Amino acid sequence: MDSMLIEHMMNPRNYGVLEDGNSEGIGKNPHNGEKVIIFLKIKDDTIEDISFQAIGCMTTVLAGSLITSEAKGSSLDRAEELVSAALGMLDRIPPEEAACSEMVALALQASIDTYKERQKDKDFPMITYKITQTCTPQSEETINE
Repeated sequence: MDSMLIEHMMNPRNYGVLEDGNSEGIGKNPHNGEKVIIFLKIKDDTIEDISFQAIGCMTTVLAGSLITSEAKGSSLDRAEELVSAALGMLDRIPPEEAACSEMVALALQASIDTYKERQKDKDFPMITYKITQTCTPQSEETINE
């Protein structure tokens, strides 16, 4: 396993609540109740600070650490490109990992979308997006059919 991945697993980056953030969004797995919330502090369309919390597995925390580290300091446009890239890779990884990564990417997108809506209505509620992937490995799905 890559040493950078091990480092992110042992010491997740950006984990916790962002007290002075101005947006948040949730990615949720309706199949098992796992969820990720991403907090953003955005100024001049740039992500000045970012954090996340997860009710999920180690893969979810790893994906949260990696994606938030990549998004920190980026423009909103760049962060949305990151979401698209993460979602575009889902078909190349195992289903259980794809579901975790999709949940984190959707939480980031939900937080960006919440921020954009709050520019028009400061009381706009936090957005939640549900994943389309399933955590069930293919072999288990085949056995249960």
